[in-house]
Amino acid sequence: MITSPRSLRSAVANVTAKALRGQVADLRRTPADPIGKAAGHPLLGYRSPEWLVPAGPPVLFVPSPGAPARCFDLRRGGSLAEHVVGTGRLAYLLDHRPAAAAGPADLLADWALSVLPAAVREVSRDAGGQPVQLVGWGLGGVLALLAATDTALPISSIAAIAPTTAPRRARSADRLAGLERTVRRSYNTVTRIDDRDYLAQREAVDRFLEALEAHPGRDLTDACAALLAEADLAGEGITLGGRRLDLAEVKVPVLAVAGSGDRMAPPRAVHDLTRALRSAPQVRFEIAHGDHLGVLTGRAARRTTWSHLDRWLDEGILRHGIRPHRRQAAAGAGR
Repeated sequence: MITSPRSLRSAVANVTAKALRGQVADLRRTPADPIGKAAGHPLLGYRSPEWLVPAGPPVLFVPSPGAPARCFDLRRGGSLAEHVVGTGRLAYLLDHRPAAAAGPADLLADWALSVLPAAVREVSRDAGGQPVQLVGWGLGGVLALLAATDTALPISSIAAIAPTTAPRRARSADRLAGLERTVRRSYNTVTRIDDRDYLAQREAVDRFLEALEAHPGRDLTDACAALLAEADLAGEGITLGGRRLDLAEVKVPVLAVAGSGDRMAPPRAVHDLTRALRSAPQVRFEIAHGDHLGVLTGRAARRTTWSHLDRWLDEGILRHGIRPHRRQAAAGAGR
């Protein structure tokens, strides 16, 4: 609401920006460069600021195959990738290209047995042989856990944010809730026209949801989640590509973060999933504010999920120490 001359000036500036540029959000990507491919999927390495020397094991962001990889990098000022790079970590993104014709079993097998292992090895090589800290969202978090059942992979730890293991239910209720959110969003946009950060976040989320609707793997998300639920991951595991993958074989530390309002990965389901990690040396379960996307990159996530992740990645430095990265060593040799 406009409650002061300052609020009025902010509102005028925001309306002007929308009229002239169509948006207030800065939707530029965090700078990154190609470093190779993982079973045909592009791998990007984020550029560290010139004044910052990255420390600790590298971080690999693992998106859900059913959603754009942009989930980790919605907008400047609200980007988890930008945040992680800014805290002094060497970070990478698996910028996947899913095949629309793939079935759920084939997609899960391809990612767990081929794509992710190849990405982990390539990132480790690029970072001077250090083990990799995986940060996965949604189905990507579950696939990170399944890939880690191969104990030969150079994985340091896993952070699974809103890991999805069951299909959505009550679709009619979801549609009604979606209509209610649309009305509420329009009302909030008008009443908070002086709040630039709110407007920028709203624009970034809307842009992401538009990309999600057009994503070729979107319709497979529920099918993959149904297959995972039927397989009983918390019990006997799942057979993919002729191999039995049992989460009891995961032997690296795991952080699991659930969104308090997440219908796709509710807290109870995420907690049940962590109980399957019987061989992990450390399992930490946290509940943070937000829905499925909001818990990863909503405005409140900066104070909750991102703080949990910062502490988790700091512990990775304590476990593995600070070693020079290959890109740093190469830069030093060229001076």
